[in-house]
Order: sequence, then C-alpha cells, then structure tokens
Amino acid sequence: MRFFIFLAAVCLLLAGIMQQQPLAVLRKATTICLECIGIG
Repeated sequence: MRFFIFLAAVCLLLAGIMQQQPLAVLRKATTICLECIGIG
C-alpha cells in the first residue's frame, strides 16, 4: 500500500513540474509538511 501511495505522489509531482509549475509544487509540499508536524 505504501508503494502505491509513493508512486501516486511521484506521479503528481511530475505532473506539476511538467506543467511548468515547480515552484507551486514545492510551496504546496512545504505547506503540507509543516502542517503535518504542527508548525504551519
């Protein structure tokens, strides 16, 4: 199950980068990570 979630995450990251939006992808990923650990 973890492998499929990881694969889906990689696919979505690549899709965002292919749409010429790497900064938006990085910003969203950072926000989600900060919320997970309780800072954001």
